[in-house]
Amino acid sequence: VKGYLEEEGVPPDSKTETYLALRADIDNWRWADVPFYIRAGKRLPKRVTEVTITFKSPPHLIFDLSGCEGLSPNVLRLRIQPEEGISLSVGVKRPGQTLTVTPVRMDFDYATSFGVPSPEAYERLILDAITGDSTLFAREDEVEMSWEFVDRITENWADLPLHTYPAGEWGPKAAEELLAADNRVWHRL
Repeated sequence: VKGYLEEEGVPPDSKTETYLALRADIDNWRWADVPFYIRAGKRLPKRVTEVTITFKSPPHLIFDLSGCEGLSPNVLRLRIQPEEGISLSVGVKRPGQTLTVTPVRMDFDYATSFGVPSPEAYERLILDAITGDSTLFAREDEVEMSWEFVDRITENWADLPLHTYPAGEWGPKAAEELLAADNRVWHRL
């Protein structure tokens, strides 16, 4: 698979963006100190859309966790496409006298639970448009706020270097470094 810069007719010095990784902070009391990491790109190893929520450890542990070092955080994963579903990964105590915590995963898969595959990406929207159901469509104020957010990003990256990456990889090294600066890593999809 060719990368964007290898496509016929694309100048080798093209500055067209095909990948975005960013940290966003929402400036209100509810989301104070909660970072949002967003990435999107072309020619990644998988075509997938999901929201992953990684829960931080509580500030005070109610019991001794000796011997449980290196526990993975609890993670809620909302799979939007191509296979709709929800999974929750949590640490649970193994049965027995000792405190041994093991990661387990609970899954809901749309196709498995209902016996039919979830609708294709735009299939549901087209049906809703035909029937006049606007529930899944963005309102005007939502679209305007989205463009304000995107406009601020594009205004600020004009002078930044463009980081490239080979087709079939999860993005440039700079995306890994973005999360490493906060002692985090991207979840593998």
